[in-house]
Amino acid sequence: MDRIEGRNAVLEAYRSGRCVDKLFVQEHSGDGPIRTILREAKKAGTIVNFVKKERLDEMTKTGHHQGVIAQVAAYGYVPVAEILEKAREKGEPPFLILLDGIEDPHNLGAIIRTACLTGAHGVIVTKHRSAGLTAAVVRASAGAINYVPVAKVTNLKQTMEQLKKEGIWFVCADMGGGSMYELNLTGPIGLVIGNEGEGVSRLVREACDLTASIPMRGEIDSLNASVAAGVLMYEIVRQRGAHQAF
Repeated sequence: MDRIEGRNAVLEAYRSGRCVDKLFVQEHSGDGPIRTILREAKKAGTIVNFVKKERLDEMTKTGHHQGVIAQVAAYGYVPVAEILEKAREKGEPPFLILLDGIEDPHNLGAIIRTACLTGAHGVIVTKHRSAGLTAAVVRASAGAINYVPVAKVTNLKQTMEQLKKEGIWFVCADMGGGSMYELNLTGPIGLVIGNEGEGVSRLVREACDLTASIPMRGEIDSLNASVAAGVLMYEIVRQRGAHQAF
């Protein structure tokens, strides 16, 4: 992830339309330029962290942060509508991957890579508790980030409700769900993968139409988030292929 330092540079990043993931502002800095930056951050929906000067001093690369540092995504995000348009252009039922708080950049990159290989039309991440499109994510995606559009939303549950109006239904990965082999995973579908530690949040799980579990053997009972996502994506591929819809 790129890091921009200094008041003029950060303000110019906002005015040029760059996607600022997070903003770090020195505590008790309330002069005119900082207030202007904070207004831009509010309009853009940027997460703002107020920190001590010592924290900014640790983060700075130039030594001239002027009380503000912005983290800018290495790649830009797209609107959710653009992902749906991609499916329409291909004449395929939408196949979306929704991530409920994936925080590990290597997991996010691996999921984007598998999404590309399985023909998913796009990935949707949350604004909070989510890895951004950092350099680590780009590397882990092995170039797939260039082909898989990623959207960022504030409220995943509300986004799902809107997508249901487009005919999309949702299945989430959950150990308490039915076996993925016994579920119908065809048609316009959104696969929901939860946080590495906590899984899918309650409100998002309740908004899903089905929950799917992965049959397992052995002494442990869980998979890495990106591995679980990959297994479920390929089961969707298998079923869509069987119905000649993939």
